[in-house]
Amino acid sequence: MTTAEVDEEGAGQRLDNFLVRRLKGVPKSHVYRLLRTGQVRVNSRRVEATYRLQSGDRVRIPPVRTAAPDLARALRRPAAPILGRKAILEDDWLLAIDKPAGVAVHGGSGVSRGVIEQLRLERPALRFLELVHRLDRETSGVLLLAKKRSALTGLHQQMRDGMVEKRYLVLVAGHWTHARRSVKLPLARYLTAEGERRVSVEAGGMPSHTEFTLQRHLPGFSLLGAELKTGRTHQIRVHLAHLGFPIAGDDKYGDFTLNKALAKRGLKRMFLHAAELGFRHPASGEWVRLTAPLPPDLTQFLASLESESGQ
Repeated sequence: MTTAEVDEEGAGQRLDNFLVRRLKGVPKSHVYRLLRTGQVRVNSRRVEATYRLQSGDRVRIPPVRTAAPDLARALRRPAAPILGRKAILEDDWLLAIDKPAGVAVHGGSGVSRGVIEQLRLERPALRFLELVHRLDRETSGVLLLAKKRSALTGLHQQMRDGMVEKRYLVLVAGHWTHARRSVKLPLARYLTAEGERRVSVEAGGMPSHTEFTLQRHLPGFSLLGAELKTGRTHQIRVHLAHLGFPIAGDDKYGDFTLNKALAKRGLKRMFLHAAELGFRHPASGEWVRLTAPLPPDLTQFLASLESESGQ
């Protein structure tokens, strides 16, 4: 039996996440079994997995058989320090990367290792590293992480106050006619018959607001800028699909027949890119604007469309 005392950096973290990080090599299913059966205690009391730890809490952890040493070392060792080389900004408080498409931000649902797990492996000396926000797996661009809990909570407060600017570039099918269009449509989440998460426009859904600006027209498509005023799941994708302008390559809400044709023309994924992120630095209060250029696969596809029109 071991006892761990929670310090300031651990304060505010969920108990289950605290245990998963501490018990490296132990399957999550076993961690949750320990919690369900009351073998883990906080301050000698049984608490829920969602309990938020406080500084000074004493967590009693029963003896746990972890992975074999060789396997544990393999789990801790990254295949290559890939994501760290994509850093846009890094200081004592924050880490921002240009996330490539096709990489999930966290493990689960068949993904053994996401961005957060990989970066923890690449930064083993960091005592704290958490996602400030999320991007869909197929979305590329600016992704921000916090290296201190105070930075995380401060940035989350900025998001709640509407002080964080998130701007995307998106290619849609169709001829968009508005130079600028404000879209306010309520969104609700639901599960498909196969158990997959989806979002739709519903009268009783959560208020959602996106500002779209026309960048330029291309043959059969329009390149738009999208600024999130709220941060609902799949917000940009669902707003555009509902308006009749599905995102090129979107495999959930897009035009599936069109997507097959686009794949043959070189677009292998959804054309959605997190181009800019603006916020107040949690330590200095200075305004920070992070940018990520369109990745080569998207710039090449745009160039192919422009060549068709003779632009």
